[in-house]
Amino acid sequence: MIAVFGGTFDPVHLGHINMATQCMAVLTLSELRFIPNAVPVHKKGPSISTEDRLAMLQLATAHDSRFTIDRRELERDTPSYSLLTLEELKAEYPDQALVFLMGMDSFNSLDKWYRWQDIVSLCHLVVYQRPGDAFAPSAALQTYLEQARCSGPEQLSTLPAGLCYFLPGQPFEAASSTIRNAIKQRQAVEPWLNNAVLKYIQAHQLYLSSSDDT
Repeated sequence: MIAVFGGTFDPVHLGHINMATQCMAVLTLSELRFIPNAVPVHKKGPSISTEDRLAMLQLATAHDSRFTIDRRELERDTPSYSLLTLEELKAEYPDQALVFLMGMDSFNSLDKWYRWQDIVSLCHLVVYQRPGDAFAPSAALQTYLEQARCSGPEQLSTLPAGLCYFLPGQPFEAASSTIRNAIKQRQAVEPWLNNAVLKYIQAHQLYLSSSDDT
């Protein structure tokens, strides 16, 4: 199985790394691909350059050789539709099951994604559920879960795609937007960031002038 984890990573923080590390450990995976978005469809666009986001992601993942960075969405000049990425990966690795790692907020809005039912036909979903995360699926997602939800990660290896596993997560109090606003206000962000990422932000004076209320 190959796990993929998409996002703007603006900036990448320890919550992202915790998600990826726990997914790798529980599912016993040999590879997890971070896929940074260029032009996200469901969110406000990144507040800094692609080069800076990519550099921070490389710093944050350098400690684990099983983490790789897939740049395909950065090289597109169209919005970052997850379906296109999954279709490409499935064509490249037809014999591998794909695991799509996402947070609870992304899952709750999944039925608003472009051709979401095709997405779940191409991969397994692993939803990282932190304590206190609101579980608020639509009626369409509830119907999907009646067929797809599995009780243990070992079940993901029994089918090539179509299942959904809720991975118990660790508490993490900050979103990327919280971190950006804290940096702008010159507040401490050390608990939330990899030290190399923090030094990069400081050296390049990132986020100090950005306005961010998302």
